[in-house]
Amino acid sequence: MSLTVAIIGAGFGGLCMAIQLEKAGIRSYTIFEKRADVGGTWRDNTYPGAGCDVPSHLYSFSFEKYSSWTRRYPGQPEILDYLETCADKYGLRPRIRLNTEITAASFDESLGRWRVRTTAGEEVFDVVVSAVGQLSRPRMPDIAGTSDFEGVAFHSARWDHSQDLTGRRVAVIGNGSSAAQLIPRVAEVAGQVDVFQRTPNWVIPKMDATFGDTLTTAFRRMPLLQRGYREWIYRYAEGALYPALAGGWSTELLRKIALDHLHEQVPDPELRAKLTPGYPIGCKRVVIDSAFYPALTRPNVNVVTDRITRIAPGGVETATGLHEADVIVYATGFHASDFLAPMEITGREGRRLDEEWKDGAEAYLGIAVPRFPNLFMVYGPNTNLGHTSIIFMIECQVGYIMGCLPHIAGRGSMEVRPEAMDTWRRSLDRAMGKMIWQAGCTSWYKNAAGRVTNNWPAATTVYRRITKEPRPGAFRFAR
Repeated sequence: MSLTVAIIGAGFGGLCMAIQLEKAGIRSYTIFEKRADVGGTWRDNTYPGAGCDVPSHLYSFSFEKYSSWTRRYPGQPEILDYLETCADKYGLRPRIRLNTEITAASFDESLGRWRVRTTAGEEVFDVVVSAVGQLSRPRMPDIAGTSDFEGVAFHSARWDHSQDLTGRRVAVIGNGSSAAQLIPRVAEVAGQVDVFQRTPNWVIPKMDATFGDTLTTAFRRMPLLQRGYREWIYRYAEGALYPALAGGWSTELLRKIALDHLHEQVPDPELRAKLTPGYPIGCKRVVIDSAFYPALTRPNVNVVTDRITRIAPGGVETATGLHEADVIVYATGFHASDFLAPMEITGREGRRLDEEWKDGAEAYLGIAVPRFPNLFMVYGPNTNLGHTSIIFMIECQVGYIMGCLPHIAGRGSMEVRPEAMDTWRRSLDRAMGKMIWQAGCTSWYKNAAGRVTNNWPAATTVYRRITKEPRPGAFRFAR
């Protein structure tokens, strides 16, 4: 097979795609990475306490199981090391273009190929695979006066390690998963920490533990033990956590666990009231952490629920006054629903992808879009998860794309039919109507219009079944 493939991004998705191409003997591919090394979000997010809320043995490729995890929930350095190890083991680095950003890609109908424009020039490819992820572009809040602040300010995903926070007054805007991880570390050294909370999150305990030498050795020497442990984690997530998001049997159980956790760790009833959500559990991303609540009870930490009116030169101003700060940390998430932005993607007939998606991003199986032949997505619209490892979904998508390549090589460009997309959209909407994300809360799962564009509304076993192999009838082919 002589197809040329452009892969955008060198995180989990991009590396997985490249590894499967290598395994298939297809080496005519290039990975374009806009930053200086591999790793994606696990290279960017280096804030104190950064880590994953999915157990380590499940947060890894099924074909590249890693027996040397040091703890149940991996920290950022270990995950990044795992990705770097994969890049080295499979010989991917010679085909990675670092510090090379793709700015635009357009489908040339006369050639049946993609013209890919990068910061280094233009190249032509048969197939383009976007693996840019959903949590890659930091989102700054729309607050007046951010440029007026006279101290130091940065987003949690762009942590300024040159700043020593010892004894300083730190304002943390946001209280999601990243904030829950960094606040305990910051509170240990800062003089004062003001946590600005717009909406409280449901928090459940993180049953973390280190793996001792004996268990690590057992995982390494007995692959069946590691495989069984991984399978148990997966089945627990599917059988107990997923039903909570679909209004199933475990919804009330998860809610009770969260409330018990709150009462056990926050004895002050006034603070506890501030931290008690008023929406159904699972509507927003559930925070998994056991150090967050204790940090909020420290004498040098203050939870502020007043609305922020502006950022002043000396700190953060609310309706009740100024909260002085030396440093502001914006733990305000990412532009998660702006898929593939800011790249300009142009398909057949001059169709712009951003125009096609003006009402919300959507893709057939989360992978392909009508009028954009030979363009595929890894971790595309409606493929994010709220209960288990996204690596599972990535492997399903990469396997599906690999199944498309022989069709392209033999039959020409491959484009999903609009009628197949319509059928997919209707089935997706029916399934989404049963999920807790529609309960009315605001979350990064939704776009500005309130449509859930990020999450997958069914069990992952369903997604594995429908992406097992491409259905040629859902596509049109053209030489």
